[in-house]
Amino acid sequence: MKENLWLVVGFAGQLLFSARFLLQWLASEKAKQSIVPKAFWYFSLGGSTLLLVYAVYRQDPVFMVGQGAGLAIYLRNLQLIKAHESRN
Repeated sequence: MKENLWLVVGFAGQLLFSARFLLQWLASEKAKQSIVPKAFWYFSLGGSTLLLVYAVYRQDPVFMVGQGAGLAIYLRNLQLIKAHESRN
């Protein structure tokens, strides 16, 4: 049972992480130009967080470093967006 729960966490993280690409593609098609919507960064953050939790459980240091570095980038992008929105 416990192992199944961790598989669900891992797959949920992967689903969120992958869904961001679909979101970006659809938004770009709608705008007829390449764009990255704010929701892309939230999907990135959610998916990466779940994948990091899963990587810690699996004790996979390569996966942990990769997801940890991504989290910093996603948070920074959201911070930049928020700063830009508050100036406008």
